[in-house]
Amino acid sequence: MAAPRRIPVPREIRGRRVVLRPLRSSDVRAVWEAIEESRQRLERWLPWVQATRSIDDQRAAMARLRDLWRRRESFVVGIFDRRTGRYLGGSGLHRINWETRSFEIGYWIRTSAEGRGYVAETVRLLTRLAFDRLGANRVEIFMDPRNIRSRAVPERLSFVLEGTLRLKVMGTDGHLEDRCVFAVTRDDYDRLPWRSGRISKTRG
Repeated sequence: MAAPRRIPVPREIRGRRVVLRPLRSSDVRAVWEAIEESRQRLERWLPWVQATRSIDDQRAAMARLRDLWRRRESFVVGIFDRRTGRYLGGSGLHRINWETRSFEIGYWIRTSAEGRGYVAETVRLLTRLAFDRLGANRVEIFMDPRNIRSRAVPERLSFVLEGTLRLKVMGTDGHLEDRCVFAVTRDDYDRLPWRSGRISKTRG
């Protein structure tokens, strides 16, 4: 099913401490520096980090992400500090199925911004976007069960652990790995205490 272009998608979302927006060409150095700062930690969990070996690689990746946004196949955003404008990490709505209105949230945060609640705030904002603006029936998060920090985010936000998919994906070391599946359905979302909130700013 083609993406329903009549549904407006905010191109900037402001939370209490973060701003989420698509990456611009001018962001490439800030993104590259965040990846380099965090490479040793991120490479264990994220295959794309291993494939990003130069700022030119990052520039090309960002061009692909802009194309996916235009086609409404994926809405990747940067996470920025609302007060300073500093680039903190990345997130977005991925693997979108417009027929079933299913969305996956992925995220990463630079090492120097870990443990401050930026990712939890980002996931709240994107979950609200999916259900309140995009008509979601389901929002899901997948992660390696060994990634304790990543797992803590959906647990904190009352996503439901639906199970563990055994030997689901090829890991960065070339071996098959398990993946935990957390999800929120429409009925779940309606019961969440943090579900209300304003999604604002420019649409596109």
